[in-house]
Amino acid sequence: MATLPKIALRNLNRQKKRSFLLGGAIAFGIFIVTVISGIAGAFQQNLAANMAQVNAGHVFIEGVEKNEGGKPFSIIRDDTLLTKALEDSGIVYDTLSRRSLGEGSLVFNGKRATQSVFGVNFDTEPQLHERLVLKEGSWDRIREPGTIILNEGVARKLKLEINDKLQFELKTVTGQKNFGDFTVIGISQDMGMFSSMIAYTEQSYLNSLLDIAPHEYEFFSVMLKDMTHVDDYTARLFAELKKNAPVFELSPEELAAVSTSTTAMQSRYVKLQKQARDTTWDGVKYRVFSINDTISFMEDIVGIINFVSTVILFVLFLIIMVGISNTFRMIMFERIREIGTMRAVGMQRKAVKRLFILEAVFLAIGGTIAGWIIAGISMFVLSLFNFGTGTVLSLFLNNGHFSFLPQWGTMAGHCILVLLLTVVAAYLPARKAAKLPPAEALRTSK
Repeated sequence: MATLPKIALRNLNRQKKRSFLLGGAIAFGIFIVTVISGIAGAFQQNLAANMAQVNAGHVFIEGVEKNEGGKPFSIIRDDTLLTKALEDSGIVYDTLSRRSLGEGSLVFNGKRATQSVFGVNFDTEPQLHERLVLKEGSWDRIREPGTIILNEGVARKLKLEINDKLQFELKTVTGQKNFGDFTVIGISQDMGMFSSMIAYTEQSYLNSLLDIAPHEYEFFSVMLKDMTHVDDYTARLFAELKKNAPVFELSPEELAAVSTSTTAMQSRYVKLQKQARDTTWDGVKYRVFSINDTISFMEDIVGIINFVSTVILFVLFLIIMVGISNTFRMIMFERIREIGTMRAVGMQRKAVKRLFILEAVFLAIGGTIAGWIIAGISMFVLSLFNFGTGTVLSLFLNNGHFSFLPQWGTMAGHCILVLLLTVVAAYLPARKAAKLPPAEALRTSK
């Protein structure tokens, strides 16, 4: 039995060109699907990291109340229970932010641009100065009411310069229309798709536009030191807050709900928002969620991409199987006398069949490993190129670079699929070779 693998490897080595072509076809298929799944996995990770930087946190608490008309709005008036829950949870975090958020339109010289404006307490959030690079202007006047720092992309769209004055149209937390005036004191580096998300002003001024008190805010944001613990820490914070305050909680059915034509790509955060619209309560009720919950629709997208890549691999191998099957038929005819000799000296039919199957297995394993190596090299080279932060893909890149996250489970599944299909392709020729009568095989002139 131990000699069969050696003979199989020797046979593959005898026909180097043929083995290289078949193994190369297998490697190509593995290369394609490995790169696709690696990019898909990293897209989700990068999106979470980038969104965490924009929103100054990985884990969030949002207070929700309802106005007289029954419409929910975000507000945190007293965060005593929130800070207690954070301390009791034992979460290891880097920074804590309390932000307001105004969403509306910036208007300048008849031009409009959709913009989210964060109200920041710059005394308690000094780290923003380090994270946000200004191309023009300075932070010196940021604590003055009505000053704003915009992104270069928005400034370019509206043709804004430092000290230009513009208007911000928004709604208060209770849904009433309101207007505010801003003076541009800083323009940050272009962030592409992030442009409409990145604008900062002094919190008390934005609060006045939102019609909430200076000390009130909307988002209690926790920036973790290690993002890999985000789901565990979110669950711990939720459990602690639930002990002392009412919280929104998705049922197992809601978490496992299958997307439909009307709810496709619906994140867990969107489901929490829907729950607030559909239920009633008195006072404030809290939403505890993570950055992953806001982009959980990416899990659906990654799942779809992995499924599509597996289908692509299957289709490729249906084509490759024809070549493998025909090649092994040719090999059988080329080795008829050799097969007869092995049978004549005592090799059993099962051993002959196993020999052919082993050749197919080694071919599949070699091609798969080669495909993984080529994919790894290609992904490394691609990650060296800087595509900038002003591209459509900037949300999914790591500082302008492609990154790749191997999905080991998917890769193992692809490997098993390749092995099975290759063995199936070689099975019939192997079976036919095993059935050759020794005497007839020895008499052949082939």
